[in-house]
Amino acid sequence: MQNHSPKQYTLLIISISSPLLIGVYEDEILIETYSSDLKASEILLSTMMQMFKKYDISKIIYTKGPGSYMAIKLTYIMLKTIEITRNIPCFGCSGFALNGNRPIKAIGNLYFIKEKETIMTKKYEQPVDAPFVLPQSIHDLKLDEESSPEYSLPAV
Repeated sequence: MQNHSPKQYTLLIISISSPLLIGVYEDEILIETYSSDLKASEILLSTMMQMFKKYDISKIIYTKGPGSYMAIKLTYIMLKTIEITRNIPCFGCSGFALNGNRPIKAIGNLYFIKEKETIMTKKYEQPVDAPFVLPQSIHDLKLDEESSPEYSLPAV
């Protein structure tokens, strides 16, 4: 007789740009995706509540930056509240890990770029197409034990 361990479900939330992406992972393999062009403030909480009803979520990962300052703040506050009230651990990861280390939109024609371990802004004359992707597996996704947002605000 085999002893089956309970399935582990993880949410991965990419809220730092549009579209907002949410992946549900069963034992670190992507099983469901959700995408919305609505703002995180309009859709994130209700979508997460639907996921909680459907799956026994044991961990949440979110892109802690760089990207939309407001979306990062909002997502972090929601997730910390869930972490405290539901005892579901929350971890952060870099947005660069989910877009092939390509530039991430900041403001106007400024983009965040990562050179070695330093995040800075760079001006591009043409828009950069660097979409975010939910990976098929999160087994090798580098997580930060510190889930605090990584605010990288460009000088205005």
